[in-house]
Amino acid sequence: MKIARDTLNFILEVCKSSYPNEFAGMLSADGDVITDVVVVPGTESTDESAVMQLFMLPNIHTVGTVHSHPTGDTRPSGDDLELFDTKGKIHIIVGAPYTISSWTSYDNEGKPVKLQVVDYEFKEDKENW
Repeated sequence: MKIARDTLNFILEVCKSSYPNEFAGMLSADGDVITDVVVVPGTESTDESAVMQLFMLPNIHTVGTVHSHPTGDTRPSGDDLELFDTKGKIHIIVGAPYTISSWTSYDNEGKPVKLQVVDYEFKEDKENW
């Protein structure tokens, strides 16, 4: 898998703006490139956790999750590993200070995996304007 540079920059910015609370969302992709972050309605965030109301997730295909750890530690917790096991194949944890070097991606078993950051040309969806 890869991630679009603009999508990663969006993730970093939304994590910064959510601080000191956690941010959480779902990831969707175009082929093998993660292109979108879906913010699930009803998500509740505190400085210790973010709980997504997954029953509120729109009927779209997602490939994994993204969330922040305000402590800066990007290692998955036990709760994170449970989520990873059921919600997709790629998961990103972003730690404070939310820079290009403060995130780690994991597979559904919690093993670190490398995500290549790529330039991606987003398609305009003029039908929905």
